[in-house]
Amino acid sequence: MAGIESLQDQRSVPVSELSHFLLDMDGTVYLGPNPIEGAARFIAYLRSSGRRYLFFTNNPTRDADAYARKLADMGIPAEPGDILTSGEATVRYLLSETPYRRVYAVAPPSFGEELRRAGIETVETGAEAVVLAFDTTLTYAKLERACLLLSDGLPYIATNPDRVCPTEYGAIPDCGAMAALIESATGRTPTFIGKPNAAMARMGMEKIGAVPGSAAMVGDRLYTDMEMAHRAGIASVLVLSGESTQADVDAAERKPDHVFPSVRELMEALRRSDRA
Repeated sequence: MAGIESLQDQRSVPVSELSHFLLDMDGTVYLGPNPIEGAARFIAYLRSSGRRYLFFTNNPTRDADAYARKLADMGIPAEPGDILTSGEATVRYLLSETPYRRVYAVAPPSFGEELRRAGIETVETGAEAVVLAFDTTLTYAKLERACLLLSDGLPYIATNPDRVCPTEYGAIPDCGAMAALIESATGRTPTFIGKPNAAMARMGMEKIGAVPGSAAMVGDRLYTDMEMAHRAGIASVLVLSGESTQADVDAAERKPDHVFPSVRELMEALRRSDRA
């Protein structure tokens, strides 16, 4: 592993041209309650160098207010407007792209409340669709009800396809794993709204005024973060501080534009480009 150099550097997307960053959080900025080493300095450098960024997560177990508080507790200043979650993206999708206003939600209480604040009822009967999230309060009763509704043909939407969520104590089942369980029982797969859906990238880019030539997705997963960057036509920057490993990169058919051990080494690459 090569110090502060990008491990995979494609000349078509040089670091020096990147001025807008969509930043994954789990596995990229922190692991559980612990910030990745150098993450706070990286964010401070983006701010001081005039670069714009948006915290961008597939994890809907908190809303933007709670994520802003979590980041602040780690010494990373953030406002709710600096954050886009797959939960918020799913709410936007439901409101703008569907008529569904009564849903059966397999979701943690925080996401259920986010749906209700937006005017979407969470119901046990009379649901118009099933919405699946990374549910850390998952029970067999919830799975049973969801499977029965899906077997009856209700539309099916999920916040994110991540199979696992990296934590400080190891990888735990995420929404994609829960969707796989439901698929094995019903044969149904959801419409995933979060990464790698390019629509979520477009939402984030609009928030920070980014265009494809200046924007990058920084994250720790090949199949969500890097795949979304490809679909959205923006630069892909993989960090090896979360789920994906160098072995995964070596085996991947499509390589990220840049690979760094962590955001600390990405910061050093940006510094070098600024001094050049």
